[in-house]
Amino acid sequence: MSFAAPSPWRIHSLEAWYELLRVLRTPAFAIPSLAFPVVFYLLFAVLLPGKWGEYQKSAYLLATYGAFGVIGPALFGFGVGLAIERERGWLELKRVSPMPALAYFLAKIAMSLVFGFAVLCLLSVAAIGFGGVRIAPADWLLLVAVLLLGTAPFCALGLLIGTLVKGQAAVAIVNLVYLPMSVLSGLWMPIFVFPPLLQKLAVAWPSWHLGQMALGVVGQVPGVDYALHALVLAGTTIVLLALATWRLRRL
Repeated sequence: MSFAAPSPWRIHSLEAWYELLRVLRTPAFAIPSLAFPVVFYLLFAVLLPGKWGEYQKSAYLLATYGAFGVIGPALFGFGVGLAIERERGWLELKRVSPMPALAYFLAKIAMSLVFGFAVLCLLSVAAIGFGGVRIAPADWLLLVAVLLLGTAPFCALGLLIGTLVKGQAAVAIVNLVYLPMSVLSGLWMPIFVFPPLLQKLAVAWPSWHLGQMALGVVGQVPGVDYALHALVLAGTTIVLLALATWRLRRL
């Protein structure tokens, strides 16, 4: 009796589906990833009073917390997921299985995009329903596209972290990168409230470039050089992927 080989599409889609199920069954990852950006948005954009001069606070924070929200699943999905799978021997098992190697990484990318999209939908509901944000459907779709495509360097960074540390240590390392990077990039609070030196140093963070693109889409930062920011994000992705690939080959 002969059996037909499964199609590449079925292999990749099943791997992505199982990766999504794995994450959904991990409340310590799923709940904070979905809830924290929305809770922070409601606190700073809706509940705390105050105006920001020429900026519309609720629209500004929709962009920056949107960036914060999509970065989390990318970093944790790759960094923590890969580290735990290395420690438990699952990565070696997948390596010797007939599954295409690319399916493993594409599944994690798909998972991070699904979670990122869910975060953006929840944030948008909060921004429109409670923050009074008015955004055209075309602009909203552009914002979603910019933020989801902009997760590439953070997937690569998570991949690199996952090759360097194991198990629960990855959670601490990712948090040590994720939270300070988000704050110093102006994703939690506007960059203009920081001292001049920190404002200048913010350009070193890829999250700042993603935040600037998002702010440009919602009309809170004029004259955004999208090509330059995209080039920085693409270059960062290439460098981090090269380092992660080198590390994977040595494992």
